Amino acid sequence: MSYKRFDTDDIVVSAESVTAPVWSNDVSTLTAFFTSSVQIGGTSADFYYDIYNTSSTRDEARVQFSIAYADKQGSGSLLYNTNVVGKAPSSTVYGQYRNLVLGDEESDFNFGTISSDYFYVITVDRARYKEKLLPGTLDLKLHVSSSGAEVNLTDNSRIVTTTTFNDAGRVYDIVSGAAGVVYSGSQANGYTNGSGSYGKFLPDIGVLLINGKALDGNVSDGGLALNTLRNSNSADLNIQRFYSLLNLSGSFTLQCEETITSNFVFVRVRNSEFNYSTNPSLITGSGELRHNVMIDSPQSYVTAVGLYNDNNDLLAVAKLSRPLLKDFTKESLVRIKLDY
Repeated sequence: MSYKRFDTDDIVVSAESVTAPVWSNDVSTLTAFFTSSVQIGGTSADFYYDIYNTSSTRDEARVQFSIAYADKQGSGSLLYNTNVVGKAPSSTVYGQYRNLVLGDEESDFNFGTISSDYFYVITVDRARYKEKLLPGTLDLKLHVSSSGAEVNLTDNSRIVTTTTFNDAGRVYDIVSGAAGVVYSGSQANGYTNGSGSYGKFLPDIGVLLINGKALDGNVSDGGLALNTLRNSNSADLNIQRFYSLLNLSGSFTLQCEETITSNFVFVRVRNSEFNYSTNPSLITGSGELRHNVMIDSPQSYVTAVGLYNDNNDLLAVAKLSRPLLKDFTKESLVRIKLDY
C-alpha cells in the first residue's frame, strides 16, 4: 500500500442548495387529509391533530403535519384543574410557541398591527422538511363551505426587501395570494383593509402560525368566518374546526430546501508514482522482483483510494468503477466527492 499526503489545493469545499417537495412520495401538493381515530380518541388530541397523507391504517401512511390551537387564556379547552383558572391544553400550546418563537414569556403575538391572544399552529413533520422550508412555495387553500368563500394563503418573502428574524429564525407574514403571486390592494397584507396579516411563516422550524382573528373575520374583509369558540373550561374542538377548512376541498403546497455541503478531494497520481504493485507476492524471499519484466516497465492497477488521518486511521474508501492501469508513461487524476 502506498501513501501520499494531500496538498492544501487538493481539497475543495462546495455547498449547493437542493429543493424538493415536502410531502411523502415526492408530492408537492396535498389535496386529501386524514386523521387517526386512535390519536383523536386519545389525550394528545386535546393538544394537536396529526394529519396523514392517506388513511392512517394503511402501511404507507405517514404523518405530514400537525394542527394545534393556542390560546393565551386557556379558552376553548378543558382545564387541567378547575382550581387553576387558565391552565389548559390551549394555554400550554400558546406558552410553548411563545417561548420558541418570541423567546419571552411576557411578549404577545402581533400579526401585522393586530395583537391576537389566540392562533392556530401548523407544524410540518420534521422528517418531511429536512433542513428548512422554502419561502415563496407556500400555497394553503382554506374553504368556509362547498359554496362559500375561500382564500389562498402564501408568504410575503417575494415582496419584502428586508428579512425579519426572531428566536425561531427567519419570519415572514402570511398574506393572501397563491405561491409566488401576492394579491395587491387591501388584501396584500391580510384582512380588514390591510391592517393585519393571516399569520407568520417560520421556514427554519417548519411552523405556520395562523392568526385566529383573521380566520374569524368577516368574509368581505378577507376573513373566513371560522367562528373560533373561546369558552372557559370547555372542549370547543377548535382544532376540528380548522381541520374542516382544509378537509373541505382545501389544498396545501410546500417545498423544502436543503444545503448539501461537499468536499472534493483530488488525488493526483503523477507519472513517477504508484507504478509498482505493493502485493507481497511479487517479491521473492530475497527482496527482488519475482518477474524481471517489471524492472524496466512496471505496471500496476489502481482499484481504490483510501483516505487516512494523521494517525493512519482509515476514514473512507473510494472504489473506482474499473481498475486504472498505471505506468511511467501515464498520469491520473481521481476526484472524490464527499457529501454531508
